[in-house]
Amino acid sequence: MPLYHLILIALIQGITEFLPVSSSGHLILLPGLTGLPDQGPVIDVAAHIGTLFAVIVYFWPDVRHIAQGIPQVLRGQLESPSARLLVALSLATLPVMGLGLVLKLTGLSDSLRSITVIGWSMLVFGIFLYWIDQRARTTRHIQDMTLRDAWILGLWQAVALIPGTSRSGITITGALNAGFTRKEAARIAMLMSIPTIIASGALTALDLIGGAVPLRDASVVAAFSFAAALLALGLMMRLLNSLTYTPYVVYRIGLGLTLLTIGYSGGLGF
Repeated sequence: MPLYHLILIALIQGITEFLPVSSSGHLILLPGLTGLPDQGPVIDVAAHIGTLFAVIVYFWPDVRHIAQGIPQVLRGQLESPSARLLVALSLATLPVMGLGLVLKLTGLSDSLRSITVIGWSMLVFGIFLYWIDQRARTTRHIQDMTLRDAWILGLWQAVALIPGTSRSGITITGALNAGFTRKEAARIAMLMSIPTIIASGALTALDLIGGAVPLRDASVVAAFSFAAALLALGLMMRLLNSLTYTPYVVYRIGLGLTLLTIGYSGGLGF
């Protein structure tokens, strides 16, 4: 693949993966809006590897804290904050893994990849994020998260399998609705992304066994998506000290309306 195409994919994935604007929706739109060929599953996995390392690096103190709970959980000792958070994040991953596997095996995931589905998802879930962000009582912190919270947030996260929804966006919406502060809602969504990205990447990688892997292309995409995601994460977390999620909502509504106009006018072959 041409270098500019690889960098474009990496930047889109890196910037949008953790912002509440849907990375998968943007990547699905890329071929149709630009005429560029579909990047294929190898590049998708490479881009996700880059964003995975970005969130691990940015939230390294949290990741280290959670990792300290692994031996405790293996011994059945669930009293420590590390062990409880590890169990909560693991539980929150189950719904998206289960539903994702069902959609993949039934082929329904492909039928959802349309410009109108993405447009409606951008619009509806963007408005929903705004509504929740304005009315929620945001006082709770991550240490207050219960297993019930984790399961409910996992169900919210599973909704993101609809292209255009945004995994981070819908999880943030759910966390705000549960009473977590804006910054803690984003923190929870980012930490929940780690096992989810690993599971999604592993599922996609199974389809690649025995096939050729373009190491140069994959390396370029992973590196640029890592850098872009790290930058986007840092910017978003700093902005949440003084801003709401409204700027992202405005972007979602604008893009959603544009896509619906294109989709229903038959302007692109999605």
